Amino acid sequence: MIPLFDAVTNTSFLSHTWQRLVSAFGLLCCLCVLGACQEDQVVPAYYGTVTGTVLDGRTNLPVANASVTTNPATSSYLTNAQGKFQIDNVPAGRLAITVTKTDYQQVSANVTVYDTQVADVSLVLTKSSSAIPTAPTRPSPANQATGQPTTVVLAWHPVNATASDSLRYDVLLFESNNVNATALLTNSKDTTVTAANLKYGTTYYWQVTVRNPAGGSARGPVWNFQTASLPNNRYLYARTVAGNTDIYSSDAAGNNLLRLTSAATAETAPQLSPNRDLIAYASNASGQYQLYTMNRDGSNPRQITTLSVEGYNNSGIGYRWSPDGAQLVYAHYDQLYRINRDGTGLTLLATAPTGRHFRECDWTVQNGGRLVVQTVGQNVYDAELYLYNVDGSNPTLLVSNLPGRLDSPSFSLDGLSVLYSRDVAGFNDPGGRQLDAHIFTRRIDGTSTLDITANTTGTLGKVLGTNDIQCRFSPDGFRVIFVNRVNDDLTPPEIWTMDIDGRNRSKLFSNAFWPDWK
Repeated sequence: MIPLFDAVTNTSFLSHTWQRLVSAFGLLCCLCVLGACQEDQVVPAYYGTVTGTVLDGRTNLPVANASVTTNPATSSYLTNAQGKFQIDNVPAGRLAITVTKTDYQQVSANVTVYDTQVADVSLVLTKSSSAIPTAPTRPSPANQATGQPTTVVLAWHPVNATASDSLRYDVLLFESNNVNATALLTNSKDTTVTAANLKYGTTYYWQVTVRNPAGGSARGPVWNFQTASLPNNRYLYARTVAGNTDIYSSDAAGNNLLRLTSAATAETAPQLSPNRDLIAYASNASGQYQLYTMNRDGSNPRQITTLSVEGYNNSGIGYRWSPDGAQLVYAHYDQLYRINRDGTGLTLLATAPTGRHFRECDWTVQNGGRLVVQTVGQNVYDAELYLYNVDGSNPTLLVSNLPGRLDSPSFSLDGLSVLYSRDVAGFNDPGGRQLDAHIFTRRIDGTSTLDITANTTGTLGKVLGTNDIQCRFSPDGFRVIFVNRVNDDLTPPEIWTMDIDGRNRSKLFSNAFWPDWK
């Protein structure tokens, strides 16, 4: 039998076979290496910026040198003198910011960072040396209370506090539609405060902030209340208290008393407009008596004249509303003017006779419209009453210059009679003193003069030694409102009413003068 191969041949065969295997393995390894060397796909990165401000929770002032760190980590930063910091090249996504500073509690906030955008955050640090006090509760008046007076006591109750806490309170008051706050209390231990001189029919908002000695603070909720509606006071008058004259309103019993002016100057002779929306009055705030208007609650005072309401014995009293409330007529020395209620349209109506000045006046729409105007000489007892057309034309003497002082002409409702006062004692005093002033009516045709004061048979009459002065008809036309004053002019005046025939005299108000009733 012949062998397939001998030993040498067999060795050579194995050697060639091994070489072929090694070569194949090497090629495979190269292929693997080449495959591993291929480039992977790269995902692009996005970055934004974070800015922030760190504030003190008690003072709301910036906190400098506070440490700012982030998670995921970026770097550590410090706030500048304005409490601000900025972190650039922040990877887009959610970022937690932590702020720490000695003596403050650590605070954290989360922000979302977007590519190429700036995310801004504010962080408030609270002192860590004390617990934050609890905001006060149980307000008085109760939250959303209505019908409150214009002077109201605000009260609140601390929560979980003891006397040793030494809490301090700040109270801010806001009027509706007004962003400016009034500080009623600042750093006070009191838990009550009075809010005065509020407006009627107005909503007010108030907030209490409580602080403890270590600087911890808490703001209470914003509470509100509404004041009562403006009283329908039908009486106006002037009153002098401690040497200062101001304007007041009230009802017939003197209730709902409102002091409408409070300046150190004199405000006097109030008159409610016929449509009852504005009060006209005279004030010497500018150094001369000028006409002003104000709302019925005393708000929004406005000067409407620049030519004064002055003249012989005329200190702001010589004026009257037009019957429609759109204009006023007033005396400026020897000139009589008409002016719109907003201060526009000043028109000269008439000039007084030589050597005389205009003084008190009235205006009726009846019988085609008429004016009644008083003229006076240098002495106040030198007085006459004239009728004019509304345009200041056609002066007609109604009451001639009689002995004794003559004052306060006003029309009856039908415009057919004029009411006035006159000193029947005939006392011609240059200082203006009267001894026995009575109230009269006289028809505009010059007939039927009636002494109302004297017609008091069987009723309470005028006290001897007093004067009935400053008279006007009542709104219904059947009564007269007037001032009664002791003729020494030292005793405070009083406001009275009586029927147009002189009966049923009744006192309304003490220490009051220049009445108006609408």
